[in-house]
Amino acid sequence: MSTRAVEGQNPVVDVHAHILLPALQQLVAEADPRGFAAQQALEVRRNGPESMAASGQMIKERWPQLTDLDRRLADMDTQGVDVQLVSPSPSHFYYFAGEELDLQLAKAANQAVREFVDRAPERFNGLGLVPLQHPGLMVEALEHAVLECGLLGVEIGSFAATPGDPDRSTVELSDPRLAPFWSRAEELGALVFLHPFGCSLDERLDRFYLANTVSQPAENAVALSHLIFSGVLDRHPGLRVLAAHGGGYLPTTLGRSDHAWRVRPEAHGCAQPPSSYLTKLYFDSLVHNPAELRALVAAAGPDQVLLGSDYPFDMGSDRPVAEVTEALLPAEDEARVLAGNAAALGITPASALTARRTA
Repeated sequence: MSTRAVEGQNPVVDVHAHILLPALQQLVAEADPRGFAAQQALEVRRNGPESMAASGQMIKERWPQLTDLDRRLADMDTQGVDVQLVSPSPSHFYYFAGEELDLQLAKAANQAVREFVDRAPERFNGLGLVPLQHPGLMVEALEHAVLECGLLGVEIGSFAATPGDPDRSTVELSDPRLAPFWSRAEELGALVFLHPFGCSLDERLDRFYLANTVSQPAENAVALSHLIFSGVLDRHPGLRVLAAHGGGYLPTTLGRSDHAWRVRPEAHGCAQPPSSYLTKLYFDSLVHNPAELRALVAAAGPDQVLLGSDYPFDMGSDRPVAEVTEALLPAEDEARVLAGNAAALGITPASALTARRTA
């Protein structure tokens, strides 16, 4: 473990780390084979055959990190990470599933994350899932994750749409039907981790791995813009939203959004210029470039950025702490990113959280 934990300082926390849940995939494949097949076909169209083959090989090579607890703990020690906030792989969103099945899937995922965390509660805490395509069920799944499973919050995608079903409406994060979910998340102090999976540009990104390199930051920017421009953050000032991949294209390119807010009436749904909301959002540090990390910290503020690795996937970082250090941030800002901001948000080992709740 890092010297911080030994010295009694705030632990170094990685807020972006994933686990695979094979039993969950088997459950949905058996319960809704047509929906599952349509989702798989969509992924092939979106990614293209070359990227699908490379991703399959990557998962095969990294299977030990995804399944072997001792290997994960050893990797964390090597990286200097004391605690991981683990969330299901976004491939488990299953936003095509019907109401009854998807609520079952969300609760099964929540319980599976809880069971994983309990294997080493001094090193982990977790996030669950909610059925974004069924807004009326999201509060129940959120409460199950936080109140019944003791998780710190939930992970959501950037939008939800059903492949092959044009009659089912797309759900954006600005959708008024999500208002009860935002209210309950705010009341519970739950963390909402925004992690895109898939992109509405579909086949336009089916080569060169653009389905990841372009779609992830683009989807972050679109989803966060829905939150900002719709006034969700005005109505829920205590909401805690953490965006993966440094918030994508949004944080350092908001000049155009601010201009639109000033000159276009339909872009004036939020009370303040869009750039002012960066200090109301949280971002992980996974931008893969020290200059971009410095720009993110400058744009959002040093209190809004937290260490993230996307462990153990190849588009993550095997050196997350070192990459923060290489950004040459002021010492106090580096300490916030690595540990202090997580502590301020109450992102703690599950064992510490349990001790506080039962005290």
